[in-house]
Amino acid sequence: MSDDLFTASDSGESAASTPPLAVRMRPRTLEEVRGQGDILKPGSPLRRLVEGAQGSAGPISAILWGPPGTGKTTLAHLVAGATDRRFVELSAINAGVKDVRAVMDQATRDRSLYGRQTVLFLDEIHRFSKAQQDALLPGVENRLVVLVAATTENPSFSVIAPLMSRSVLITLKSLGDNDIRELVAAAVTDERGLDGQFTLADDAAFHLVRMAGGDARRALTTLEAAAGVALDRHTGQAPTPITLEDVEQAMASAAVRYDRTGDQHYDVASAFIKSMRGSDVDAALHYLARMLEAGEDPRFIARRIVISASEEIGMADPTALQTAVAAMHAVAQIGMPEARLTLAQAVIHNCLAPKSNASYAAINAAIADVRAGKVGPVPVHLRGSGYAGAERLGHGEGYRYTHDEPSGVGAQQFLPDVLAGEADYYHPSDRGWEGNLRERWANLRKLIRGK
Repeated sequence: MSDDLFTASDSGESAASTPPLAVRMRPRTLEEVRGQGDILKPGSPLRRLVEGAQGSAGPISAILWGPPGTGKTTLAHLVAGATDRRFVELSAINAGVKDVRAVMDQATRDRSLYGRQTVLFLDEIHRFSKAQQDALLPGVENRLVVLVAATTENPSFSVIAPLMSRSVLITLKSLGDNDIRELVAAAVTDERGLDGQFTLADDAAFHLVRMAGGDARRALTTLEAAAGVALDRHTGQAPTPITLEDVEQAMASAAVRYDRTGDQHYDVASAFIKSMRGSDVDAALHYLARMLEAGEDPRFIARRIVISASEEIGMADPTALQTAVAAMHAVAQIGMPEARLTLAQAVIHNCLAPKSNASYAAINAAIADVRAGKVGPVPVHLRGSGYAGAERLGHGEGYRYTHDEPSGVGAQQFLPDVLAGEADYYHPSDRGWEGNLRERWANLRKLIRGK
């Protein structure tokens, strides 16, 4: 590796002339792509597109949907490299209809004069308005260009239906820790990367991988910044060591001593849940911050919040579950760091909501009876009667249609005989909205069972 990676003056080049590490380490072949094995299997639409396979009408366009740093731009470059296609890159952040039409005009000339196909990579397509996306349709429809559009938002809501129907949707996943770890290790030794002029300490690599959050670009950018810090701190050492302190300084954040597979993981997660249960907003946000800063998977956190909404709050505030589920879906769509806001909102809702574990206790009591063998046959009048022979067996006979009852509820046995008159699972609390259900459930129970 030339010294101008971090000190361009040695070679007389400007610092801007050296591409970022993430660009230099961009995979050159499908075999170098990490973490996307499912969508690159032999015969898959994306692999055929990258390999230049032609369908009956030529290659189809693709929409790549996934979190940042999962390889959307890389795959677009690989598609362009197939059969020497011309590659044009636009960003929906600063491009408009005029730019799209210019690409289409040039693509027409290239195809007519040289028989060369154009790949248009459009990043952040969700930022294009409907009218701007409409401008893409003629070129995609006529296979004038192979459109490879990238988005971090659900294309079902952010991309117009006509464009979706003319493209294949390819969903990319965040890279796993092992994928990021291998990528970082390769970048340290590869001649395109740090070329063996640095060593990366184990704890520094662990922290870097953890904080990357499945984002390959973030991992490589941080590694490059840490290498620059290491050059200043460890002058004269060869190879230059990159320590945990160097990575921390590069990230401008302290490493949280937190083992995602050890006791700290379970202790912090437990404290987080108990803080929500105990309605301490500040404590719950503290543990949320610790997990996020430690690189905990935000999906894991979101699942804990959803569970808490049912287990700790239940019908005392049914909207808590709605907020939690919405947060879980939002986390999957937008990723970090923005997802921290969504998670915090759901945590605060859970903390401030009235608490009741009546739903939790009710299902556990019902399961306990089932496991104890208290199941019994379904009452005959409740059995299905919509198939041949059911009437002969008496199924459905005597069933009272609820909507025919004057009050919309009538006396009828719903439980198996073994539990009739015994089952008593749900005991609404007097807290929050569930307090309104206590009298209602008591009245309904009396109407249905007569007691």
